Amino acid sequence: MKFFLDIFKEYLSNEKKSSENTIESYMRDVNQFVTYCTENKVKSAGDVDSAVLNNFLTYLTTLGKSEATKTRTVASLRCYYRCLAAKGCVRNNPVEGIRMKKAEKKLPGILDSDEIMLLLSQPDGSDFKSIRDKAMLELLYATGIKVSELIELKVTDINLQIGILHLHDKKERVIPIYPAAVKTISGYLAEVRPVIVTDAYEERLFTNMNGQAMSRQGFWKIIKHYADKAGINKDITPHTLRHSFAAHLLENGADLKDIKEMLGHSDISSTQIYAQFMKNKYTAAYAKYHPLAR
Repeated sequence: MKFFLDIFKEYLSNEKKSSENTIESYMRDVNQFVTYCTENKVKSAGDVDSAVLNNFLTYLTTLGKSEATKTRTVASLRCYYRCLAAKGCVRNNPVEGIRMKKAEKKLPGILDSDEIMLLLSQPDGSDFKSIRDKAMLELLYATGIKVSELIELKVTDINLQIGILHLHDKKERVIPIYPAAVKTISGYLAEVRPVIVTDAYEERLFTNMNGQAMSRQGFWKIIKHYADKAGINKDITPHTLRHSFAAHLLENGADLKDIKEMLGHSDISSTQIYAQFMKNKYTAAYAKYHPLAR
């Protein structure tokens, strides 16, 4: 069976320079498709046609997969077949003819200022873990970075003397850090990190309590724990602080283009969803409180 998964993974890593999370997502989608093909006697990537793909999408529907999930899967398969065609592994790209309905962007879950303060106050600083956790939460809300970026930060990426975070991704980003977060992170670096990180060669700013790399799932459990502790009943995700960061900046007068740069969005359309959130918020307030709007 020739599905060339190793070639695709190497292409994502070495040629596209994709992040680990992106590679994991693409490979998960493609592996699911390959499993489906194997079970349905499709012997190789070159034997796939539009009929196989459409049957696969129908199969995903029977599994209860959303339109957004199916759209993402098609995007993964499109990238996969473009890679195989470029490498001469297949003659045709059967995914090019597959068109999905454009999924409507859902407004992200956002905490208001009071909820943010409540969440940030949950780690009480009574032990090393809570000091570390508070530093992570503060830095997320201060900069709007992704959780995947947070857990890969190096100590050298942060300059507490002038209060900035410098990210070295596909696009260089320099993001300010507010003074309270600087103070919290300084305390963590002085009191906690030297104790939990015993490996002199470990460069990560944040690790788990054993001094090893932290997973996204590990951090997700942390933020969920503090949200539950705070009694916040909203749907909290690892991106909640990122979304709240952007919405609060916009609400307080920041320019959308500046927010785009800080978030690292390549296209302004990704940032404009926060403007839609603000519009909905003000429309709801108007309808509720204006005496002639009732």
